Amino acid sequence: MKILVLQHVVNEHPGVFRDFLRQDGFSWDTIELDEGQEIPDLEPYDFMIVMGGPQDVWQEDRYPWLCDEKAAIRRFVADMRRPFFGICLGHQLLADALGGSVQPARFPERGVHRVSKTEEGARDSLLRDLSDPITVFEWHGAEVVALPAGATVIAKNEACAVQAFRYGACAYGVQFHIEVTRDTVADWAQHIRPVMNEAELARQVDEAYPQLYRIARNAYDNLKALWADARA
Repeated sequence: MKILVLQHVVNEHPGVFRDFLRQDGFSWDTIELDEGQEIPDLEPYDFMIVMGGPQDVWQEDRYPWLCDEKAAIRRFVADMRRPFFGICLGHQLLADALGGSVQPARFPERGVHRVSKTEEGARDSLLRDLSDPITVFEWHGAEVVALPAGATVIAKNEACAVQAFRYGACAYGVQFHIEVTRDTVADWAQHIRPVMNEAELARQVDEAYPQLYRIARNAYDNLKALWADARA
């Protein structure tokens, strides 16, 4: 299986998912869009992962490559109908690329929070065997405010009505950083320090990490089953 990972800053990578992928013998190609790398031909790829980043989906004038990225997401998901997983900015890009809307968040979330499954989320292939509520790590200042036609919300909380959604059979976006590791806070220190106490955030993540890891592992296993179904 060939996996394509689109990144927007070098320290927002697939995190703990890299460990899971390696354990299963999977490799992946990483495109660092913020460094000017171009998106390759999509046809050879079975699965696309789009990561978070400090950019916003509406900043196309500042980051012109966002236009090409949205077009690639649209083609991969809507035309090729292949499995997709977007995290934070990747979640927002999925919504925007397919006709949804993203705006500055009414209540930006930082740190460890909880989200709840919707009725549809309780039955969904990605979330159905995860705990409810789900303990998650959040770091976002924008949010999806309108879904693309045909999309379904599968997780929410009081601060953000679209914490996760599904489009079609196998495209997912999650607003929270499900890929978090014990090193994430240290890796993101330059972004964290201006807005939050780094030591406090590290304490939150360390305390919640057994739950965060278990949720990531379960979600990865569910995604892997979806990949297999899509290939079949």
